[in-house]
Amino acid sequence: MDAGAQHIIEIISWFFLYYGIIICTGYLVSTFFSFQEIRDYKKRYNFQDETPLLKSTNLPSISILAPAFNEELNVIENVSSLLSLDYPSYEIIIINDGSHDGTLEKLITTFNLVLDETRYYSPLETQAIRGIYVSKKKSHKNLKVIDKANGGKSDALNAGINICANEIICCIDVDCILERDSLLKLVKPFLNNEKKVIASGGIIRVANSCVIDHGRITEVKLPNTFIARAQILEYFRAFLMGRMAWSRVDGLLLISGAFGMFDKATVIEAGGYNTKTVGEDMELLVRMRRMMRENKTKYAVGFVPDPLCWTEVPQKWKVLHRQRNRWTRGTIETLLAHRKMLFNPKYKVLGLLSTPFWFFFEWLAPIVEFLGILFFLYLAWHGNVDWTVFGLLLGLVYTFAVMFSVTALYFEEYSFQQYKKVKHVFTLLITVLLEPIIYHPFVMLSAIKGNIDFLRGKKSWGSMTRQGLKTQV
Repeated sequence: MDAGAQHIIEIISWFFLYYGIIICTGYLVSTFFSFQEIRDYKKRYNFQDETPLLKSTNLPSISILAPAFNEELNVIENVSSLLSLDYPSYEIIIINDGSHDGTLEKLITTFNLVLDETRYYSPLETQAIRGIYVSKKKSHKNLKVIDKANGGKSDALNAGINICANEIICCIDVDCILERDSLLKLVKPFLNNEKKVIASGGIIRVANSCVIDHGRITEVKLPNTFIARAQILEYFRAFLMGRMAWSRVDGLLLISGAFGMFDKATVIEAGGYNTKTVGEDMELLVRMRRMMRENKTKYAVGFVPDPLCWTEVPQKWKVLHRQRNRWTRGTIETLLAHRKMLFNPKYKVLGLLSTPFWFFFEWLAPIVEFLGILFFLYLAWHGNVDWTVFGLLLGLVYTFAVMFSVTALYFEEYSFQQYKKVKHVFTLLITVLLEPIIYHPFVMLSAIKGNIDFLRGKKSWGSMTRQGLKTQV
């Protein structure tokens, strides 16, 4: 190999090394900030009982919006769960987005629904509304069901925004299970805040294999599949060590579409959910924050670290691939749509820190990692690898990945302790050791495929087949 080629190889090698150092440093900094946020939250609230808030006459009314597409497996149990939440004034709006299964029929039969002839003002354009149903039962008077032509999750949420009566909306996935006091906790940032609060998010937990009784998690259990347990660790890292840190520095760009609360007027002013993206949750919050900054309006985005919402995660590799493919495409679409913010001091933390981090280390990280693997294989093929140095670097990277996940597991035990049994912690530690070898490469390749599909112009969500969260007693 001539000197020129060797010089190019050296430059590329240093690039990968520096990139790795920077991203690891970013993770260490986020760990520091997230620990501070969790510690301060514990001091502030000491995980107090929220029940006394129920006696307050000043709590704002909330509209819960839940799109449903082919959700007959879970819809009745989860709507029943929503009907029993601890909150003084709220309505539930289920949006049947053109389901092909028995979702609507089950809702009509179970909750004794009839057509509502009330006319509603619709500031957001949506697909055709076929009918709006209300319950004849007084116990279900706060339940509405919208039946509409299929338009996707964003379109369904916009329909719910048009119909709902309250100024604070809570957008959830209908297959999620909420803690009874979840609304009481998630609404806290909206109370007694000097700034206008435009959104509030919470932590999402994995419900697979948990014991469920009448729409409630009665016993937290570990999933019986490796793929689901790996996602538990991933959620720990994402929420306890990622979004907690971003909340600390006021740089949060994403509130999970599974459970988020928003100021309805701000959502409508921003144009509602974007029906042209598959990453509607992230895109809406970024657009709202960008609008508030451009209007020079003081605002706040809240984040509540309590485990408020439980959801079913994919337990099949094919379904997980579709999900991560879609998440990747949604991230790319959002970053490109709001590329004006990148390194723009006008947007302060969002422009100088949040969007650059998402651009270089959320979008580009899988690409850089994949190219790094190809580069290594090229060097190995040409016999240009120092195997001693390679072994040391590989051990260092693996150790860092394991310790980062162990730290996330510690944060969980330090804060909320959902997995109290020693055997659960031990099983998660085994998962920590296997995840970088089995799970992470698959997720990385799914992200690569997401980039390819984005370049090809793919817009579909892909089928998210669920097994259903069945009641266990």
